[in-house]
Amino acid sequence: MAKASVSKLVPKVPGVPGASRRAAYSASTKRALVDVAEKLFAEKGYAATSLDAVVAGARVTKGALYHHYSGKQALFEAVFERVEQESSKRIQKALRNEKDPWRKALQGLRSFLEVVQESRYRRIVIQDGPAVLGYERFREQEERSTYANIVEIVRATLAAGSWELDEPMLQTFSRIFFGAMSSAGESVATSDDPEAAALRVEGAIGFLLAGVQSLVEQGHGNPNAFTDTGEIALPDVEA
Repeated sequence: MAKASVSKLVPKVPGVPGASRRAAYSASTKRALVDVAEKLFAEKGYAATSLDAVVAGARVTKGALYHHYSGKQALFEAVFERVEQESSKRIQKALRNEKDPWRKALQGLRSFLEVVQESRYRRIVIQDGPAVLGYERFREQEERSTYANIVEIVRATLAAGSWELDEPMLQTFSRIFFGAMSSAGESVATSDDPEAAALRVEGAIGFLLAGVQSLVEQGHGNPNAFTDTGEIALPDVEA
């Protein structure tokens, strides 16, 4: 009886269902805003999309929008990040199960070219991204989401050779390849015929990869040769 009477005097610690509901509502509001904004930005473009249209589509007040985002540009950046992250995950999935470095490189290239042909990616990332975010911010976001995939591809292909490359040289190759891929992706995304442009890019980069593969398999070439000697070491070609 004593134990029972004492237990009645100890207050129970209440849960915080209200706080949990508020957090869930806040998360769902942000998700709804980004969902609607992504659809509108992809269809109409940044300039033609109004915040009134976004809040109407998300069925929230403009005050709720400003609670989560400082304005239209901040909302666009959230959309941009999500599109880039989703695209990066698609490329990672294409790379994941491929062990052969050369096939991995081609799989990554093809997956990337598929992404840049999508209307959503073309409009949000390629067309509006640099203008809305500014070039430096745009490059930061792009590198944060896709650069790791480039490093993985470059590391795999260069590791197939007999040479030893330090991390700074690997990063240098990655930067060069990343720049080439970004430029190629833009050329595809802005082309009047993206499919034909993608085939040309795949052919050109595939040709270059085949050349590197040939050097590796024949035991020729060394990426460090030029920095070591000041001259480009080319393989001997029999007449």
